Amino acid sequence: MTRAPRRDRPADLYAALAAALLVLVAVLVGRHLQNTYRVLFVHWPPLFADWDPHVGPGTPAAVLVAAAVVAYGPNLAVRLPWRGLLAAAWGTCLAWTWSLALVDGWQRGVAGRLTSPNEYLTVIGRFHDIPATLRDFTHHIVSGTPAPWPAHIAGHPPAATLTFVLLDRAGLHGGGWAGAWCITVGSTACVAVLVAVRALAGERLARRAAPFLALAPAAVWVGASADGYFAAVAAWAVALLALAVTGRSVAWAAGAGLLYGLTCYLSYGLTLFALIGAAALVLGRRRVRARPVILALLVAGAAVVPVVFTLAGFDWWEGYRLLVTRYYQGIGGTRPYGYWVWANLACTVIITGLATVAGLRRAGATLVHRRTAGSAPVRLAFLVAVALLALLVADVSGMSKAETERIWLPFAMWLLPACAFLPRPRAWLTAQALLALLLNHLLFTGW
Repeated sequence: MTRAPRRDRPADLYAALAAALLVLVAVLVGRHLQNTYRVLFVHWPPLFADWDPHVGPGTPAAVLVAAAVVAYGPNLAVRLPWRGLLAAAWGTCLAWTWSLALVDGWQRGVAGRLTSPNEYLTVIGRFHDIPATLRDFTHHIVSGTPAPWPAHIAGHPPAATLTFVLLDRAGLHGGGWAGAWCITVGSTACVAVLVAVRALAGERLARRAAPFLALAPAAVWVGASADGYFAAVAAWAVALLALAVTGRSVAWAAGAGLLYGLTCYLSYGLTLFALIGAAALVLGRRRVRARPVILALLVAGAAVVPVVFTLAGFDWWEGYRLLVTRYYQGIGGTRPYGYWVWANLACTVIITGLATVAGLRRAGATLVHRRTAGSAPVRLAFLVAVALLALLVADVSGMSKAETERIWLPFAMWLLPACAFLPRPRAWLTAQALLALLLNHLLFTGW
């Protein structure tokens, strides 16, 4: 990658400062709205969090992981063999996510996360007959129906809850195992994004992005929320598709379709990952034209999970229709769209960091000014631009007002590779690490 012109560096800082200003305005306006009108239903807008300065058993480990990545991450990302880099990135992401989660302690930071009243583990006992529960699932989405599902269960297709039911059936009972599942699987999203970036935009850019993916502020919410797990499933769907359109085996397309189908039955909103998948198809269009079986395998794979759930009695479209009703019955219908439509973007700045904002500025400049359409930087810029588009579509839909620091984790993972465009990675990594450490030690990020 060519050395960045010096004239671009002030522009990076201006972009970062503008993003920081957006966050500050979201905090000040949000506090005014909440204190005056009580319509936001968050205690520390725009985040769903409480002011709670604290340290915990994960504090020393989090500081050490951050320092090690800042000091050695960029050099190791260049020197390690590719498979070694993937293993190191996953290990680092695991250590970073676990240490941040344990800043809040084992119970509050991990084991208790998925056992609160709105969470998945509270309804495991209602799935003693899985087929019957799936057939009856939509009858309990809307408030006022008999035994309505808690918020997170009603807000997602049943594959989300069924994951934790199956963990329990496998003997992995309780919030500790559920939290460990989300952290362990969720951390693999880092590896999936690296695999996809290497396949679609080249190894050099993937290596430059690796430390930023491993040390993302988003780890604060990956540990331990189900959305971190959703992010990994969606990321691997795109990664396998990237391998199918660039690699030797087209069979990866079937796996990509299977995981995309599962993604849609984990979260209604993640159907938007079709846009990112389409970006992979566009970048690999030559191979797709040469091997149209890729599309056939992709579609066949994507049909598996919907067919299974439909035959089991769950109607996805009916579930979504009823969810919209439930959403506007509750605080989703009260929270003001005029605030959240831009404050959600401030939440995105927080989970991706100022480095990502500067990287996105460079990605935009790359798309505008580069003449070689097929160059690696243009291909990466296109990929992150489509991910940003998917996030913006989710934003304007109005179905994600607040808590997007958690809900949009799947999209955030695909914005982070924009950091590959940045010069002086250690300075930007330091900013990323400090943001995550401050967030996790000054706030309690519940959901």
